Amino acid sequence: MVKMELENLQCAHCASVIGEKLEQKDYLRSVHISFATKQLKVESDLESEALWARIQETVDEVESGISVVLTEQKKTASEKQIKISDIVKKHLLLIAGVIPFVVALILNPPQLWLRILLYGGAYGLIGGDVVTRAVKNIMKGNLFDENFLMTIATIGAFGLGELTEAAAVMLFYKVGEAFQDFAVDKSRRSIKSLLDIKADTANLYLDGQLRSVDPADLEIGQVILVKPGEKVPVDGQVIEGISSVDSSALTGESMPRSMEPGVEILSGFININSPLKVQVTARFSDSTVSRILDMVESASSKKAKTEQFITRFAKVYTPVVVIGAAALAVIPPLLGLGAFTEWLSRALIFLVISCPCALVLSVPLGYFGGLGAASRNGILIKGGNYLEALNHIDTFVFDKTGTLTKGSFTIEKVSGNNTLELAALLEQHSNHPIALSIVAHYGSENLSGELDQVEEIPGKGLRGNYSGKELLVGNARIMADHKVDIDSEDYPGTKVHVALDGQYEGAVFIKDEIKDDSRDLISAINSEASSQTVMLTGDQRSIADHVGNELAVGETYSELLPQDKLAHVERLAETGRKVLFAGDGINDAPVLARADIGVAMGALGSDAAIEAADMVIMSDQPSKILVARKIARKTRALVLQNIAFALAIKVFFLASGALGEASMYEAIFADVGVALLAVLNSMRILRPIK
Repeated sequence: MVKMELENLQCAHCASVIGEKLEQKDYLRSVHISFATKQLKVESDLESEALWARIQETVDEVESGISVVLTEQKKTASEKQIKISDIVKKHLLLIAGVIPFVVALILNPPQLWLRILLYGGAYGLIGGDVVTRAVKNIMKGNLFDENFLMTIATIGAFGLGELTEAAAVMLFYKVGEAFQDFAVDKSRRSIKSLLDIKADTANLYLDGQLRSVDPADLEIGQVILVKPGEKVPVDGQVIEGISSVDSSALTGESMPRSMEPGVEILSGFININSPLKVQVTARFSDSTVSRILDMVESASSKKAKTEQFITRFAKVYTPVVVIGAAALAVIPPLLGLGAFTEWLSRALIFLVISCPCALVLSVPLGYFGGLGAASRNGILIKGGNYLEALNHIDTFVFDKTGTLTKGSFTIEKVSGNNTLELAALLEQHSNHPIALSIVAHYGSENLSGELDQVEEIPGKGLRGNYSGKELLVGNARIMADHKVDIDSEDYPGTKVHVALDGQYEGAVFIKDEIKDDSRDLISAINSEASSQTVMLTGDQRSIADHVGNELAVGETYSELLPQDKLAHVERLAETGRKVLFAGDGINDAPVLARADIGVAMGALGSDAAIEAADMVIMSDQPSKILVARKIARKTRALVLQNIAFALAIKVFFLASGALGEASMYEAIFADVGVALLAVLNSMRILRPIK
């Protein structure tokens, strides 16, 4: 995947057209373009430089002035100075154009030639670049863009003798465009600031000295120093020092985490108290912060249905209005309803109003802002389509262990003399949380014995060969399968049974605590009449019923294998329910994929969870699902407000223009003014969610 940035991309419609043209190129396997981030990601077998040249050529066909820059290319100071000079030059032309315009307004010369000279000069200085772009685009066959519409409208006004209106409209358009560009750039910067979790430099120990290097240059095994107040540049392991870190940029949690030798530390954490020596365990590109940023940036390419509709609507809307303007200029005069010049003037107003910028600008910015707001709260949503889908979820399905409960198991008691040793001996071959707790309780350093032919039986337990005898460790089902009689003692927790050579040895009694905020989550969902809660677990019925009753879960299903959980979710979906499933993201991968939205819980640093789910909650707080839904609802509300506001204003002024009640100045407000207001409204999603 090659990443590029489209510098000077200020037109959302242009971004859409560029994406469509690139998708038609046979040298590209995939294309992802985001107007919100100005990012272009492509897959190709071409070398970077050859690929860049071809893409730049395609971009120039759509819109001149947009520069394609390979992400790995570092911008120099001189390049930045050139960009600043271009901006200054553009504003100087605008200011220079204002001077003859103001002189013409003040003097109001009676000579026609002088008025043409002053207003024409002002028009050329202010809008010369608009006319130039329009001509170039016409030659490329791109008729229905904003440059074409403004050029035709203002030149038409000149032709009708409306010199003041023509120059004034171009002036107001350019001023409005400058404010609009500023608002878009500010919105982009605000969104990116939410994702500002990447360290710019790293302090590397090299040849006994501390050197400042680019995090991308760090290698696994090298040792770095993270000073107080600095961001951790890459994933690693603390080898010296004791401190606390702020993990809120990744998890949204305000509570500091303690760091000491032997503890894993992730990129994006901020060191608070004391210096830490860290050994690098992952390259920068593979570290947590890079994976998060890549996922959030890629998410903007997965468009919500509303966004897709607006893109399709814009393609139809502008040509229809242009055709309507042509009809408005020609048909009424032919029917004897007035002079041609009067209807032509109305048609030109129609053209100015016809650009759908307010829609195509604000909608993608709104959704990307929602994704950024979610990431600030430790919630990674993989696309605007999932963000929008959250609004329609009515059934919330949860795995029990590690989702609604803490998944930190405590061994309360053990029956039988050799039970714990035999259980730990076999459970060391499993990564299940219960297995890890048993091994940790017994002590991995104490394990010894001949064990082979180990087999994990999903949803039941493990079997192996211990000194020539069959060893079984697991739940009641694995014992029943091998016809081993077990004790029938009731216990509101998990019982791990152990049998050796067909004889029952005893059981390990394990307790798992319910998370504090699980109660808040279930209570909030249950308070909505249209929503239902379901818990699916592989645990025995007594444990599942105990947790379900404690939390007041609507429906509880126990003793389920992974395929049973999948079947339950499929049945819910078949009844028309919109299902969200939250689980650990590894064992529940099929269910996560089948649900309308799959949520991986507590996936900080887990590759498997990030890959499997549509939404990843980086902490262990299931109540973050409610935060995600609030963000989704706010995002959708703002997007719909923008659409309704823009369409209402457009329709009102189109009707007013057709009836001769709207002027060119009002048409400019209906175009640039509405776009500016819509972008500013979209930025409200960046406010903290209460």
